Amino acid sequence: MLDGITVFTQSAIKIDKNVKIYFDPFKIEENFHDADYIFITHDHYDHFDSDSIFKVRKDTTKIIVPNLLKTRVESLGFSKENILDVVPNNSYNIDNLSFSTVVAYNINKPFHTPDSGWVGYIVNIGNTLYYVSGDTDFLSENENIKCDVAFVCIGGVYTMDYKEAAEFVNTIKPKIVVPTHYGSIVGRITDGASFEKLLDNSISCHRLLEHEVM
Repeated sequence: MLDGITVFTQSAIKIDKNVKIYFDPFKIEENFHDADYIFITHDHYDHFDSDSIFKVRKDTTKIIVPNLLKTRVESLGFSKENILDVVPNNSYNIDNLSFSTVVAYNINKPFHTPDSGWVGYIVNIGNTLYYVSGDTDFLSENENIKCDVAFVCIGGVYTMDYKEAAEFVNTIKPKIVVPTHYGSIVGRITDGASFEKLLDNSISCHRLLEHEVM
């Protein structure tokens, strides 16, 4: 299920399985220009990075964004027919790709408020469900998420820390979890290993961030 998966800096993810999908591209070094779809979870600079979006997009790329970001992506030159704006807790189809959105926000923090409309994504690719959390805390609304592979932010401050993230993952019980969002802007490089130690034995952890030493 992790074939064709790349995790770049922070929580920038590429899934290359028949289609090429990027989530929150950030600090992308190469000019790939190969994205079929780009998914953006929210507007922070380490998730909505215009330079990296330009490096992965091509003429036909479609971009999926929370509703509040629609005007901003139009300003980047995306045509209206190539933009899908979304809201939390909904299901969507674009071409042959199906996905749903879940809430993503902080509790008692000023960074990502519940009314912002930011999202996490659950994308169905080849009958495998991939969940990308976005910047969120452990929320009661997300306790029943069903997925095969979870990409979960663990660095703290703007997201769950590694202990909270492990509790969340042990609750939703994916087959595989990939920790993200640590070791650069927030969170220590060692957080990935600390997170893995707290997981149920039934959950396979893969630390794919480019700076992580396995």
